[in-house]
Amino acid sequence: MHTDPSFLQGLWFVLISVLWAGYFVLEGFDFGVGMLTKLLARDDTDTRMIIHTIGPVWDGNEVWLLVAGGATFAAFPQWYSTTFSGFYLALFLVLAALIVRGVSFEFWGKLPSRRWRDGWAWALAISSALAALLFGVAWADFIHGVPMWASHTVRASLLDLLHPYALLGGLVTLSVFFAHGANFLSLRVTGELHDRARRVADRAAPVASLLMVAFLVWTAFDLHFATGRVLVAVLAGLVAVATPVAVRRAEGLGFVAGTVQVLLFTVTLAAALYPNALPSSTNHAYDLTLATASSAHYTLLVMTIVAIVMVPVVLLYQGWTYWVFRHRLGRDHYDGKVTPIGVLEHRFGTGK
Repeated sequence: MHTDPSFLQGLWFVLISVLWAGYFVLEGFDFGVGMLTKLLARDDTDTRMIIHTIGPVWDGNEVWLLVAGGATFAAFPQWYSTTFSGFYLALFLVLAALIVRGVSFEFWGKLPSRRWRDGWAWALAISSALAALLFGVAWADFIHGVPMWASHTVRASLLDLLHPYALLGGLVTLSVFFAHGANFLSLRVTGELHDRARRVADRAAPVASLLMVAFLVWTAFDLHFATGRVLVAVLAGLVAVATPVAVRRAEGLGFVAGTVQVLLFTVTLAAALYPNALPSSTNHAYDLTLATASSAHYTLLVMTIVAIVMVPVVLLYQGWTYWVFRHRLGRDHYDGKVTPIGVLEHRFGTGK
């Protein structure tokens, strides 16, 4: 049985890792903003400002997750099927959290009732936190390995997936995304809400960095200090330590440092997993490798050609979206204009 991935198999593992990195960077601050909704908002205007910072882009950010899942299904179908069979309940909880989160954005402003809006704001905060936690738990399980036999069938309950290493991984994504969201929010709003977001970012960044360094050290021990992988983990750890300093110095610098922190964390996860798709904690002879889980060479070749054509188009469109909605939001922008487009019209005097 071949265990070393071919060029195209390795390429698609890298591309899927890039998709996850993009998702964690973009949806990471979305999750953070969602978690901060109840913590930072003092009234409906504050809540509306917070929601509108990500309102035009959050669903576009989730495309990265959909494409990562689709690419995994097409490039490594056995990885996809084994993961869903073994993580079914955990993935169902993630899906439920993402659904509730999406509904919360749409339903919060439908009624002026205080109970209605508080309920959906809490739903947004809790579902964002749950999704952020579970993604970290899942990736830590991927690295650590799961009970799996020669048939590549995973036999694990939800409790089996919640061991200390996995829970630490979940706390890392939860805290890092929380801090990342506070940094993003400080770049997108003005006034007292901006000041509150800055204070939260200053306090959250050191906690996130401490948890991330602890996870990286544990990972290095788990991997028996394999040279190439440990170098990536060390680089990620150095950026994690530097991020709180950058956050205190300037909000823009802090956001860039937080973005690099998330990227290197994802790179560390991918490097720790390679060349496996899913390790077995039962016996490493049962590991599901990328070579074993892969589609045929022709399938990977066609996928590569399609990706070369379509990926630049998607990136250009998403970049344009962020450029259009790049301006800071303040309380003075909300004099009856309650949609993101309405805020832009108010700011630039169009549509009057």
